[in-house]
Amino acid sequence: MPRRSVLFSPGDQPTLMRKAPTTGADAVVFDLEDAVASGKKADARDAVRDVLSTLDADCEVCVRVQPPGRGASDDLEAILDDPSARAALDALVLPKAEEADDVEALADLAAERDADLPILALVETAAGVLHAEAIAAARPTDALIFGAEDLAADVGATRTEEGTEVLHAREHVVLAAAAAGVDAIDTLHTDFVDEAGLRNDTEFALELGYDGKLAIHPSQVGPINETFTPAPERVEWAERVLAASEEADAEGRGVFAVDGEMIDAPLVAQAERVLDRARAADGDPE
Repeated sequence: MPRRSVLFSPGDQPTLMRKAPTTGADAVVFDLEDAVASGKKADARDAVRDVLSTLDADCEVCVRVQPPGRGASDDLEAILDDPSARAALDALVLPKAEEADDVEALADLAAERDADLPILALVETAAGVLHAEAIAAARPTDALIFGAEDLAADVGATRTEEGTEVLHAREHVVLAAAAAGVDAIDTLHTDFVDEAGLRNDTEFALELGYDGKLAIHPSQVGPINETFTPAPERVEWAERVLAASEEADAEGRGVFAVDGEMIDAPLVAQAERVLDRARAADGDPE
């Protein structure tokens, strides 16, 4: 299942949560953490449970719970003890993951309710970035999500349009995810009316190696999906490369030419990745 676009919806707003799966997002996240005021947590749990219990969605459905020791148990009790809600849930999102033990702790809490769910770990603190490799390698981890806004607040950085203050961390997170073989989801673009800025930022995330990007408004889903879906000409190039690679392998050649370009193993790997992205976007597991 692709995760080009991961759309967050506040857990205390049922109307927005019910709309989220209709936006075209590959994954939706009902948020019980930062999007909900502390005095409304109980109501939000009830709202998320009620939405999940009647949800019919074609996308991946996730819930961002609070961290273990700070409300995760209550969140899991609300959403996992209801059979209908549990059946609609595909994954959990762990905020402020700072070490592998945080992922394991959330998985253990879910296991206490006989649930074995993949975890998308938000890396959004200095400690989280420094331990990103271990977090990505933890058994329950299925993706790393980079959170630039919380990271900037944690280290006292000033957010800029260029994003150079978080660039090292942004690159480190995608490297950690790639090394562990899990998805890498890029940080959000906070100005949801700035489509040009969103497209530029998403294209840069793709260039860095990210698999998808967070969205905070339905209007962001389309541009994000488009950017992470390979263009037809790129798919055609990849198909030509892989066809030529098969011929070269049969002839014992490690290097060959396609469209006047010399192709070797790294470019073959790029072609395979392009086709993988295209198949995922089409919903084709093969």
